[in-house]
Amino acid sequence: MRRDWRGRRRRRRRRDWRGRRRRDWKGHNIRGRRRRRRRWRSELELLLLLRRAGDPLDHPAIPGMFPNMFPLALVLSLCSGNNTSVAAAKPKTASVAAATPSLLQRNNSVSLVLPPDPVASFAAAQFMPGCLDYCGNISIPYPFGTSKKCYIEENFLVTCNDIHYHPPKLFLTDSTIEIMDIYLSGQLRISSDVAHDCFGEGGVWEDYYDQWIRLAKFPISNTRNKFTAVGCDSYAVISGSQGRKYDTGCLSLCNNITNVINGSCSGIGCCQTSIPKGVRSFNISVRSYDKHTLVWNFNPCSYAFVAEEAAYNFSSLDLANLQNRTKFPVVLDWSVGDQTCAEAKNNLTSFACKANSDCHDFDNGPGYRCNCSQGYEGNPYLPNGCIAIEYDIKNQTCLFSDINECIISSPCNMTCQNLPGTYNCSCPEGYEGDGRKNGSGCSLIPVPSHRLPVINIALGISISISGLLLGGSWVYWVFRQRKIFNLREKFFQQNGGFMLKQQLSKCEGSVQSAKIFTSDDLKKATNNYDESRVLGQGGQGTVYKGILPDNTIVAIKKSNVIDQSQSQIEQFINEVIILSQVNHRNVVKLLGCCLETQIPLLVYEFVTNGTLYEHIHNIDHNRSLITWENRLRIATETAAALSYLHSAASTPIIHRDVKSTNILLDDNYVAKVSDFGASRLIPRDRTQLTTMVQGTLGYLDPEYFHTSQLTEKSDVYSFGVVLVELLTGKKALSFNRPELERNLAMYFVSSMKEDRLFEIVDEQVMNVAKADQLKEVAILAKRCLRVKGDERPAMKEVAMELEGLRMMEKHSWVNDNNDLEETHYLLGDQLSNAYGDGNNRSNSAAYDSMANHIISPTDGGR
Repeated sequence: MRRDWRGRRRRRRRRDWRGRRRRDWKGHNIRGRRRRRRRWRSELELLLLLRRAGDPLDHPAIPGMFPNMFPLALVLSLCSGNNTSVAAAKPKTASVAAATPSLLQRNNSVSLVLPPDPVASFAAAQFMPGCLDYCGNISIPYPFGTSKKCYIEENFLVTCNDIHYHPPKLFLTDSTIEIMDIYLSGQLRISSDVAHDCFGEGGVWEDYYDQWIRLAKFPISNTRNKFTAVGCDSYAVISGSQGRKYDTGCLSLCNNITNVINGSCSGIGCCQTSIPKGVRSFNISVRSYDKHTLVWNFNPCSYAFVAEEAAYNFSSLDLANLQNRTKFPVVLDWSVGDQTCAEAKNNLTSFACKANSDCHDFDNGPGYRCNCSQGYEGNPYLPNGCIAIEYDIKNQTCLFSDINECIISSPCNMTCQNLPGTYNCSCPEGYEGDGRKNGSGCSLIPVPSHRLPVINIALGISISISGLLLGGSWVYWVFRQRKIFNLREKFFQQNGGFMLKQQLSKCEGSVQSAKIFTSDDLKKATNNYDESRVLGQGGQGTVYKGILPDNTIVAIKKSNVIDQSQSQIEQFINEVIILSQVNHRNVVKLLGCCLETQIPLLVYEFVTNGTLYEHIHNIDHNRSLITWENRLRIATETAAALSYLHSAASTPIIHRDVKSTNILLDDNYVAKVSDFGASRLIPRDRTQLTTMVQGTLGYLDPEYFHTSQLTEKSDVYSFGVVLVELLTGKKALSFNRPELERNLAMYFVSSMKEDRLFEIVDEQVMNVAKADQLKEVAILAKRCLRVKGDERPAMKEVAMELEGLRMMEKHSWVNDNNDLEETHYLLGDQLSNAYGDGNNRSNSAAYDSMANHIISPTDGGR
């Protein structure tokens, strides 16, 4: 404590010479005014700390904490143009902390900086004046509206029903699609029903419901939603025709509730698949295989629905009754107009993005979206909608401007200049640098004591730096090339490259062997895997069109995953050898592979004219261009190829996935059997294998499906379905047909029993083919579709009968019954030589390890 010359304590002078308190010219107590100023500053700092910590500014404790502070809710209501409190101005479902603007003091004003959350943005900047802004607790931001001049176009009309619902509910246009949330970021959430198929005890059907939604403008978000099926005896199909046409689905099976894994939708009790881009509609059908008779005690129903991915997490409790849930949220993407940003900007009158906003092209359909520019917040679709708000305490007025980053974040070392939407940092005279705290900052320019030969020093430094950069770049290039070389060697060895070389050396000179391509060869062939070279794409991988240096056009399969265990690698190498030795004109040939990548690449013969499925079902034509003569020949060639695989190969091969999408056609409509990803080799001493069921619904052998016993007759059944497709022109499985006609094989067999063959035969075939010949082909198809495999003919027998029918068509003298014995004598040896007695020792197969190396056509497939 300081003392005076008398030794007494010195006290600060609080009063004048008369002993009265010191006051300013207005008569206010100076000491009190300083206290109030300090308190105001500390209160504002504390308020900012609370805001950064996430506390709501309208918390009940704040008025008690700041008794001398101006009413915060009043400031917000003044700037928003109403006299309600902040809490009343926000929807009840919005986060209070997230929706409340933060405060920043600038001289005598307080800035309200709007949060970026599109759901809880400040209400005053979201709605068109004079329009309904809320329906119950759902905000209705522009460009949406409930009446004319309140929405930007007809598709953005929403209907608030406050007559039949309390609280009111919001619906899209005048439909029954309920809206749950609208986001200015370009998405809205709707409610969608669950499709179901329920049975009572003993398989008695009780109830079913197929869900569908069709949207005129807004596509279903392919990134936010999933198609899900729940059940232990269920398969579900989803299709759509508006926007992108598509058909997909999934299969869900289980025998016991203990096998179910909570949180997993991998096909055991629950399965999921993605929604493609550009989809504006969906039809959902869910059905059961065995009417839930085996699982009825814990799963009486099958369920299927489209839902926001984050809104559903599978649980074993869902198998009973989906926990009484009948609706799930679905997220839609929305955009304005049907032009790109560049096209829309040509007409500024109709251009939806207003001042201080940026335009972005829509990635899920036509149109574009608007966002406020950096430094601005609000609604970019409203005039002057992208703003920040300041409240001048002294003059009690609201000011509208951009966010002042110089005050908010103090990004500069010395001089900061606020600019519309941004800021600029600079250094004063005598300093150098960019002036940014996260940059080089500002540093004092050193003053040299004496001048040096600046030019020589600069030249020396430049040469040194250039030399260092050049040397460093060379070292880096050498190191990178060595790393790439070592990585390729590692992959080559890991994928069994040395083993394949040994096998190929043994086969030299006997038959044409597989070629080992380098990764550089295939990169050049596909133009570095350019998107324009994609032939087909699916869950297993992508097929690219490649052009080799000798101008040979090939199909290159780039798979997603592969089992790289030692046993599977040995099988893979064996299969490559076998597939490359196939020498049948009606089997797609494997030319070689590349083992220098993490997952091996396979190179196949390129077939030019698409799949049989596309030609039968008029994918690119108003009607099928395949004549009956070509159809019969394609069936004969396919049967010959399968007969070759079953009986002429050194080791019999079962294709396991025969269907019209796996039969390719060249320009002359010559058939090529493809896709050996599911094929299996059958040793000579065995007639069947026990495997996991694999195939395609509609073509799958029912005996194989129920017993898991794979035989050659499984291919015979699948071929029978293809034969019926060629006869009728109908798809193997279609949920658009009546229930009794959905499965083509069952419908065909029942029609044959009822002698209604000519009612289901394709009209084009009926006009050309002879009735007797059609009956013979139909009887053969019926034999192939018998339920018991032992009762079906062998593939060799099927091929011989089809070839005989073709001969009878070409040579009318064959139909003469008097010469029947001579005909059999003349054709018998010829047919026998064609199907099974040849000397070619070529083979074609693929184990399950090849499941990731199939050629999937662009349209159709598994």
